[in-house]
Amino acid sequence: MSRNHNTKSNEKSRKPIKGGFIRLISGKWRGKKLPVKDIEGLRPTTDRTKETLFNWLMRDINDANCLDCFCGSGSLAFEALSRFAKNVTLLEKDKSVVKQLRENLTVLNINNANLIEADSIRYLSQVATEQYNIVFIDPPFHKNLVQPCCDALQNHGYLADNALIYIEREVDLSTLNLPESWQLLKEKSTGQVTYQLYRQGQALT
Repeated sequence: MSRNHNTKSNEKSRKPIKGGFIRLISGKWRGKKLPVKDIEGLRPTTDRTKETLFNWLMRDINDANCLDCFCGSGSLAFEALSRFAKNVTLLEKDKSVVKQLRENLTVLNINNANLIEADSIRYLSQVATEQYNIVFIDPPFHKNLVQPCCDALQNHGYLADNALIYIEREVDLSTLNLPESWQLLKEKSTGQVTYQLYRQGQALT
């Protein structure tokens, strides 16, 4: 699952957004609020962080095939869809969260999203049947999920040529061993959260 931080130093809070909503900040559903479940570990990405991320993705999001590996509230997935992504696949294992995501997809009459109820690491350990241009990795903190997720994406063929990979993680996670072909494009830290954007390029020789 995924996402929430307060805007300043208490970025790692597990409390849901005030009122239990996420807000779409741009695109065809700009200003639209969608309800989220109040469950432990759910951390919807703040508007400030989300705006920074989608500014980074401004030239790439339109018509992109996207994968949200730990979609939780769906904050990043719905923002991508609002900004005219071609298709978004959402992975989420919590049944109650999946139910809410399905209801929100119905409310917006979305027909270009694929919601999969599954453990993300287990699902990504299968050989890919399609490739993605943009991948969001924003798992629950302190669960050691970032590394196996990155490994599975790389090793099982989920990344399209020149794919962009967004990682949102606790700032003290310093032991990632990412593929040499992943080039760091952008990086920012706020409070106890670090977020990074990589592009898959050619492996160094």
